[in-house]
Amino acid sequence: MYRQHFGLAEHPFSLTPDTQFYFNNQSHREVLSTLLLALRHSEGFIKIVGEVGTGKTLLSRKLLASLGDTFITAYIPNPYLTPDELKWFLAEEIGIAYSPDMPTYQLLKEINLRLVELAQQKRQVVLVVDEAQAMPRETIEALRLLTNLETEKSKLLQVVLFGQPELDELLDRPDLRQLKQRIVFSEYLQTISPQSLPDYLAYRLASAGYKGAGLFSASAVKLLYKASGGVPRLINVIAHKAMLAAYGQGAARVSRQHMVRAIMDTAESRRFGRWLARRDYWLWPALAASAAAVIALAPSTVGGFL
Repeated sequence: MYRQHFGLAEHPFSLTPDTQFYFNNQSHREVLSTLLLALRHSEGFIKIVGEVGTGKTLLSRKLLASLGDTFITAYIPNPYLTPDELKWFLAEEIGIAYSPDMPTYQLLKEINLRLVELAQQKRQVVLVVDEAQAMPRETIEALRLLTNLETEKSKLLQVVLFGQPELDELLDRPDLRQLKQRIVFSEYLQTISPQSLPDYLAYRLASAGYKGAGLFSASAVKLLYKASGGVPRLINVIAHKAMLAAYGQGAARVSRQHMVRAIMDTAESRRFGRWLARRDYWLWPALAASAAAVIALAPSTVGGFL
């Protein structure tokens, strides 16, 4: 595969949220700093909103990795839970032996006692919810009630909600206004800027073991930004396919023509790709020789990342 061709130890543009590939661009850096500051000051609810593909899951993993031993964290990747399932999950994460037959009032009492015990040990409990816009309304209300548990000086449970813009729409519901009022910090993740894109590509490549000169030509990077809009997930998908195209031709660098091919093969950027194809029709004879090889390779490689 192209890893050997380009001298890589790993695939640099995998969609797996691996903190090894966390790129500390300005928006993510500012949001992470806000999160760490808020959690260390025992604030209640914190909300992080970003469009699809802007790196919310990777940021949540980075947050969990950045918190010290004084924090006990519980991470919910799939928030489609019932209120009881939420309580059972929290109980398990903070070390409570429970049974599904335990009455709700008894489970809540056990959770409260355990949280007080942890607070006395100077331990902070943080619940991180990914894709929070998918959480049922009843479960969100149960989450709000859990955050009522507090001492005279601080909250016993802090909650970080990561979600798509639909989360804001959900919290605008009149029956959820009490929770919305408790959100102390609300941050929005931005896309990668055109000025930061070359650094993003270089960082991902270096993290994967690349030691050569710039792998993507300046014109390829410019097209990549236009086709992706700076959305990290789209950048990764298109960059991976462009590297496949370059590998299929035996090229040492990713050129503009390889990027055009990758854009044309990506549904989210295909409209831009069709415009490029009409404008750059002269590229296609040069790409024809490698197209079959790229198409043959793509299902076994790209599919593993999506």
